[in-house]
Amino acid sequence: MEYHDYYKTLGVSRDATQDEIKKQYRRLARKYHPDVSKEPDAEQRFKETAEAYEVLKDAEKRRSYDQLGANWKAGEEFRPPPGWEQAFGGSPFGGGVEGHSDFFESIFGGNMGAGMGGAGFSGRAAPPPNQTLRITIRLRESFQGGRRAVQIPQIGANGQPNGEHKKLEIRIPKGIQAGQKIRLAGQGRSAMAGGARGDLLLEVRFEADPLFHLEEKQIQMTLPITPWEAALGGRITVPTLGGDVELKVAAGAQSGQKMRLKGRGLPGKPAGDQLITLQIQTPPADSDEIKQLYQALEQESQFNPRQF
Repeated sequence: MEYHDYYKTLGVSRDATQDEIKKQYRRLARKYHPDVSKEPDAEQRFKETAEAYEVLKDAEKRRSYDQLGANWKAGEEFRPPPGWEQAFGGSPFGGGVEGHSDFFESIFGGNMGAGMGGAGFSGRAAPPPNQTLRITIRLRESFQGGRRAVQIPQIGANGQPNGEHKKLEIRIPKGIQAGQKIRLAGQGRSAMAGGARGDLLLEVRFEADPLFHLEEKQIQMTLPITPWEAALGGRITVPTLGGDVELKVAAGAQSGQKMRLKGRGLPGKPAGDQLITLQIQTPPADSDEIKQLYQALEQESQFNPRQF
């Protein structure tokens, strides 16, 4: 099996403090989390990062791992030293337990459940359950990213909300889409009183917006224009999530005609676009002057939209 350099995986030195290790793990977990990451190997990198942190965050496991020495290189063929399994409880053949590498299981597979009553095949206690809640955000929050405070309902021992809430500050990633989840490590429910907590997954929904409609990363909107803007063309101010921009409308534009503002949709690689549907609106003939203008246009123009 291959040796895993957990310090290299996290990008920290071998004498890094626990705070440095935790800070680096959180940064990499956000970067490679499969729910939000665009990296092609995000899921594998996320698993490797989690395994490295599981070892280095625990003082006992870290000491055991450090006793292997600092001369190993990632990817080198590795076998536990003679007597390792007797001294530290590992398995010389690898535990093969889903979720961890063979290297991890060969070092720690036999002693993971010490003091846990022999739960599971290798003595590992069942992981705490994750908790999923829905969160509603504005389109502009996804476009800009940032932070916001949320109130999280607390779950009682019966699995139901107990009426209490906890205030948390969360980071909203730029370009997050409906249905994607924001993971808050250790903020979920516990499988037992005083036990470790699972993660809290916040599934994103969007508030209805009076101007914009979202289709994946594409922002869609209907843009009203006047008959003379449609006939003569010109430049029109258009609202976007990033602020107003100018749009050039060619002479002879028609209702239902679609135009595109490239890169004005939700951020990403690539970013989405803003798609605009033109809608010609006719001024009401609510004064004698406007009625006369319409009558003059009727006399002068030979236009007939019903020439089938």
